[in-house]
Amino acid sequence: MAMNVHGRKQDAWYVNARIGRGVNMGNMMEAPKEGAWFARLEEHYFDLIKEAGFTSVRIPVRWSAHASSDEPYTIDPTFLKRVDQAVEQALARDLMVILNIHHYHEFMEDPAAHEERLSGIWKQLSEHYRNQPRALCFEVLNEPTGKVTPEIWNRVQNNVLRLIRETNPERIVFVAPVGWNRIGYLKLLTLPADDQNLIASVHFYEPFWFTHQGAGWVKRDIPVGEKWLGTDEQKAELVADLDEAARWSKKHNIPINVGEFGAYSKADMESRARWTAFLTREMEKRDMSWNYWEFCSSFGVYDPTKNEWREPLLKALIPAKD
Repeated sequence: MAMNVHGRKQDAWYVNARIGRGVNMGNMMEAPKEGAWFARLEEHYFDLIKEAGFTSVRIPVRWSAHASSDEPYTIDPTFLKRVDQAVEQALARDLMVILNIHHYHEFMEDPAAHEERLSGIWKQLSEHYRNQPRALCFEVLNEPTGKVTPEIWNRVQNNVLRLIRETNPERIVFVAPVGWNRIGYLKLLTLPADDQNLIASVHFYEPFWFTHQGAGWVKRDIPVGEKWLGTDEQKAELVADLDEAARWSKKHNIPINVGEFGAYSKADMESRARWTAFLTREMEKRDMSWNYWEFCSSFGVYDPTKNEWREPLLKALIPAKD
């Protein structure tokens, strides 16, 4: 794997290299209730992930569905223990863990009304996990969008960062641009210049006509049957976006994690594997860590019904020679 370590063991570049190749435990704890979207998080999944050669997991969590609406926005202790269990199981297998706030739709629709609640949730999480090893990383929020403008988001994200730093001064925190974490919005980010423990998270689902063909939740109808052939033109489009992220990373000395990327199961497997293999190797050439979306659901690299890996995707993500 072409991933360089830029500095000391405590810096963000080193941690990003350790995150390396990862997978999202998607459609599990960010569902309205675990199991509502078919997938449940099973402990043996972490064994499979580790044995396959992945080095990190991203655990999306819909904390907003399990926290009170009024100050101090108390997180349901039973749910918190369930998340603790997943974090501990992953850490016990020497996997890096990225823990986020996912699907906070209410904040996207009315950020002014939910800014304090977002901070209140992070106040609890940062205090609760303050003594966990540095292999646990925080991610402020998944895919800020909707009515969350760049100006609003820069203020809110930096306020959350200051809050986290009160109890976790050296923990790695993942920060995101607006616009669904798209690379093109990195240039609108304003971050504290003196925080050396940040990693920028971007998401990559380009070209959308390929990765989301047949996806029922997408507002516009994308026809099924589109192939990604890996032509020079198609590759150049992907590389242009990655190069933009790499330039931003170098300018600001902040590593890049591609926290989500994947192609929906309605696309043909040959195209999915071809796209995935090309994209992951290009990310690694640019010292980007990544977390595939996702483990065992509609984009999944693992088939939970057959209890086996979808081999073309697994080989695309982690070539046998590695």
